[in-house]
Amino acid sequence: MSDSAMSIENPTEPEPSDSLKAFGEAHKAFRKRAGYTQEEYAPMVGYQPSTVGSIEQGRRFPQRKYVDRAEEVLDAFGVLKGVYKHATREKGLASWFRQWAELEEIAISLYTFENRLVPGLLQTEGYARTLFSERVPVLTDSEIEAQVTARLERQSLLGERPNTSFSFIVEEHVLLRPTGGEEARRGQIEHLLEATAPRNVEFQVMPSSRGYHPGLNGPIQLLETPENEWFAYLEGQESSQFIVKPQTISMLHMRYAKLRSQALTPEDSRSLLERMRGA
Repeated sequence: MSDSAMSIENPTEPEPSDSLKAFGEAHKAFRKRAGYTQEEYAPMVGYQPSTVGSIEQGRRFPQRKYVDRAEEVLDAFGVLKGVYKHATREKGLASWFRQWAELEEIAISLYTFENRLVPGLLQTEGYARTLFSERVPVLTDSEIEAQVTARLERQSLLGERPNTSFSFIVEEHVLLRPTGGEEARRGQIEHLLEATAPRNVEFQVMPSSRGYHPGLNGPIQLLETPENEWFAYLEGQESSQFIVKPQTISMLHMRYAKLRSQALTPEDSRSLLERMRGA
């Protein structure tokens, strides 16, 4: 294995959730002991009530700064930090995605190019459910629910991080594929128009008329941390790569910059989505 990436196998393996449920129960007990509702408590730790609810249900992995703040606000005697040491990612989030998802929650820049599917952060529940329901090998009903829940939980990033710069570039043919049926496709288009409306979210369509571009080798994801470190993530059929080598990340930046210049402008992309919705 090269030093430019860490390859991780078993892309459909879910993470156990018992430890997260234990953290959530302990957190809820201390919150109730302090006499706070979720709505009262959330602004004290700097998060949304929906995030607090997800953490207490064991469906979302809390950031370290959340745990530190919770300890302080709830005067939890170090119990939450102790339980947190044994927490692992929630069921439904594939193990190979763990490192990326943790960085995704603190990113100040997040760039995504997709030539296969609508990016996970922008999928409707119906679109995501179709993908997991049709997966091969077949998933059980409980596995499908866990996967859908984990995916929808990730989407809170778009609403909770208004200072993060999101950039999405998606191939036009992805938007034309009737995943889940024609009605579901139109619903997905409508959702894209809503989800990409904020000023910090940029969405571009790579037109099918573009004969060649540097994204034909596959999807690209790039991420910048608050310390201005960059990481990359490339997803494959049965394994994925978490890339840390600066030279490789620089090369992917060059490709992404070229993709941005070759795709439709955000304004033209939005006009195209509106025409697709009307059609």
